[in-house]
Amino acid sequence: MNIFVYGTLRDEALRIAVSGIAGDVTPARLDGYSVQPAVGDVAPMITQVPGCAAQGLLWRNLSADQIARLTLFEDAYDYTLTSVPVTLTDGTTHPAQVWLPPAQLQAAQGEWSLADWQENYGAVTAQAARAVFAQDPLPAPADLRWQWPMFLKRAWAQAQAAVTDRPNALRYAAQAGDVAVSDRAAPVGRFFKMQGFDVSHRRFDGGHQGPLPREVLVGIDAAIVLPYDPVRGRVVLVEQMRMGPLERGDPNPWMLEPVAGMIDAFETPEQAALRETQEEAGLDVTLRHVTSFYPSPGNATDYFYCYIGLCDLPDVNRYAGGLESEQEDLRLHVLPLDDALALVQSGEIAAGPCVTLIYWLALNRDALRLEFAPADA
Repeated sequence: MNIFVYGTLRDEALRIAVSGIAGDVTPARLDGYSVQPAVGDVAPMITQVPGCAAQGLLWRNLSADQIARLTLFEDAYDYTLTSVPVTLTDGTTHPAQVWLPPAQLQAAQGEWSLADWQENYGAVTAQAARAVFAQDPLPAPADLRWQWPMFLKRAWAQAQAAVTDRPNALRYAAQAGDVAVSDRAAPVGRFFKMQGFDVSHRRFDGGHQGPLPREVLVGIDAAIVLPYDPVRGRVVLVEQMRMGPLERGDPNPWMLEPVAGMIDAFETPEQAALRETQEEAGLDVTLRHVTSFYPSPGNATDYFYCYIGLCDLPDVNRYAGGLESEQEDLRLHVLPLDDALALVQSGEIAAGPCVTLIYWLALNRDALRLEFAPADA
């Protein structure tokens, strides 16, 4: 089968990630169509526009397995395979198939640029696609539709980890070849993923050990914000039922925490922190970065960006928050910092990031009170 591709699949790395091969591709155009940005997506759409010509590639001689992989990738968003004639640069016309978008997808203003997409989104999208096709069995199209944003978030977290520059003043400075990972199993899980593999690594005595069988929970980077009124000395705590304590067997899985949420693909931690604070607590805050850390580096990839959210807090004791569209059932408590400290000391607050941020405030509240004191005070 021959396929005409006009958008992100013009990128060789993504073609390999999705189909398993770069393929036999030739520049081609589809007359009577235009490639345009799609509303709410970094990928484009194609629409019928008389007098226009969509530029792309004719991808020839695809096998049944490659078509099945491409179909999964496209069917997740209800794209429909349609027969069209495409024209090569030598003027010859050839029959092909093209995936056309669903009728409800809307075009945005402006032009879509493959070069811009490759620079800003291409590597992460290809990594997410590789993760999709590492599944065994592969997900159904309907499952991939809701799972795809999670694949992108995990790929985005990996991209951010690769450029994180932490000092090595005390710890060992890793060198190329110090760690080798092999025999990766197919990841397990629908929302989060459990990844199994073997690892060999350098020992402190200069030797090596392994391969050792290991597993980690592949989570998603998160932004965490503790709203704080530095003038009134109040914080906001979010109460919700949590799956970790539930599965551990805790008789009361309702936890007191800061505002927290996953960082979307292509979103900065600061953007996620501001978005989540507005969604969960209805607050506009000024962020003060406290720390970033791995909460459980022995068995999970989770990485937390922790902030104090400086704000004026409502003169209430309790209110509801969260988004119904995300099935959030949240109760928010406004209380003095000293009361929050007492909850840490009693053990009622048992979420690590919350403990960290409350203790940070205890150390820094006097400085913050002076910084934000009214001018006439």
